[in-house]
Amino acid sequence: MAHVHAAASRFRGAGAVAPAGAAFDFWGSMADLGRLVLRSGAPRLKLRLAAALGLVFLGKVAGVWSPVAFGDAINVLKPHVPASLLPFVFGALAASALSLGAAAAPFARDAIFMRVSQATMAKAAVESFEHALGLSLDFHQSKQMGTLARVIDRGARSTDFLIRSVVFNIGPTLVELVLAMGVMALRLGWAFSAITFASIVIYVIVTFRITDWRLGHRRRLNETDNRAAGLSVDALINYETVKTFGAEPRVVAGYGRAMADYVDASVQANTSLNMLNAAQQVILQAGLAVTMVAAGLYAVHGALTIGGVVTASLLLRNLYAPLGNLGFNYREIRQAFIDMEQMVDLLAVNPEITDAPDALDLPPASGLGASLAFREVSFRHDARSTGLRDVSFAAKPGATVALVGPSGGGKTTAARLAMRLIDPQSGRVEIDGLDLRRVRQASLRRAVALVPQDVALFNDTLYANIAFPRPDARPEEVRAAAEAAELGPFIDGLPEGLSTLVGERGLKLSGGERQRVGIARALLADPRLLILDEATSALDGPTEAAIQDTLRKVRAGRTTLVIAHRLSTVVDADEILVLRRGRIVERGAHAELLERKGEYAALWRRQTREL
Repeated sequence: MAHVHAAASRFRGAGAVAPAGAAFDFWGSMADLGRLVLRSGAPRLKLRLAAALGLVFLGKVAGVWSPVAFGDAINVLKPHVPASLLPFVFGALAASALSLGAAAAPFARDAIFMRVSQATMAKAAVESFEHALGLSLDFHQSKQMGTLARVIDRGARSTDFLIRSVVFNIGPTLVELVLAMGVMALRLGWAFSAITFASIVIYVIVTFRITDWRLGHRRRLNETDNRAAGLSVDALINYETVKTFGAEPRVVAGYGRAMADYVDASVQANTSLNMLNAAQQVILQAGLAVTMVAAGLYAVHGALTIGGVVTASLLLRNLYAPLGNLGFNYREIRQAFIDMEQMVDLLAVNPEITDAPDALDLPPASGLGASLAFREVSFRHDARSTGLRDVSFAAKPGATVALVGPSGGGKTTAARLAMRLIDPQSGRVEIDGLDLRRVRQASLRRAVALVPQDVALFNDTLYANIAFPRPDARPEEVRAAAEAAELGPFIDGLPEGLSTLVGERGLKLSGGERQRVGIARALLADPRLLILDEATSALDGPTEAAIQDTLRKVRAGRTTLVIAHRLSTVVDADEILVLRRGRIVERGAHAELLERKGEYAALWRRQTREL
């Protein structure tokens, strides 16, 4: 992940555009994007870039010289002189060839550079995606996935646009403007160059001022678009909940309000765009009118030939396209920076859980599981008054430790700390005698497996979901894990067996079936530390009994941390910890705790009475 964090720091230079109306570091941002191009990994990158730039330059030169060649051809054409026709034809053909070259150059350029621009866009998307996956659990719990996906997608696409626009449009357009004014000054007179320069200056000032004013509208458009996308994706992901409570009208109404805000923002953005386009056309047409009047005056006084008048007209008209592109590209570049700023902000978020520079891999497994120890661990969630407070316990290799108690007591927090999804705010968590903060996360993840209460599956096959922790596992190993999780009869009853698609988040399966897939997935991972977070809560009685027998077998040779509300599932645990409000209020084996007649015994009596 180090290269991703480095990429984030490089991108942060572009983040200066974030405040509304603030000036941004254009050249610094272009340098960041240039480094992104070099990291893109496109084949023959430098050759493609050089060839594309060469084609752009040659195309601009041809575009400027074409009107001059056509004007010269007109000048050699004399009435009633047949001999003048051949030079005119050659001159006209030369002008046409130059025009064709100028028109064809962008197509050839795009063909050469397309792989680079697409590779750059893909690199930005992959780096942002990797960075997002490396961020903390709290970050993802506070974000809508639809909005986050839209930020990454739109930000990556904006980098592609920025590179192509700046390299192939803004820079070459400025070169063409300089060449055109030089040709006007040398072939037509300095007055024409001065008129053109004045028109361009006014055009650029008006374009930049109105475009800067439009940034607020564009930013609001993005915000409303993100909100609408987030609401729609969130509702579609939670389709079953929406359907269960008959909330379709309410959800649709909320989405409708978000889309109404988007429409309003879109109308404002497009109205301001129309104002900009109108102002640009007034300036351009005024400049053309003044130029043609000057050309007529020069021609009447013999200071300019008819061919010169044609050259002036064609040069100025040819300049309109790149000048119009200059306004368009500046506008779109500023808007692309707005699009990119949210991706830049994402890249600027530092992961809370990172590998220390001297982090180690876990030593080889002993075959007895991992030792797990909490030493005066405290953790408090931002949104809660309690988490864990001064919790200490130790699980020897191969032992089973159960965490029980009322909801909100800190049981799931302890499991997340054991997996280092979060870090303690004080104290430390150890595995095999090593502080988790000194263990490489990849090594830890290979040693620990979690079966959560709510198992979320990928929209893929049963086989792919079970094999997720070990995609290189042999089919017989995957099948054995499924059998161990009591999935065999269920799979045999499916027409497509393990190739059956489970749907979005596994919603085609029942809760119990999803939980058994989660158990099979954990068994296939063959962890040293197995964490069961209400792993059988969605199962019926007979299936739960069968799974409990299976779990007792697989706990041999590995350490197990069990989180349970049903105390009957943890009666054989080596140690049971009763958590309440973040503290351990009782600990001991099942029989020992019953004899104490404390909180555990009260919970046991309540549950057995309910049975």
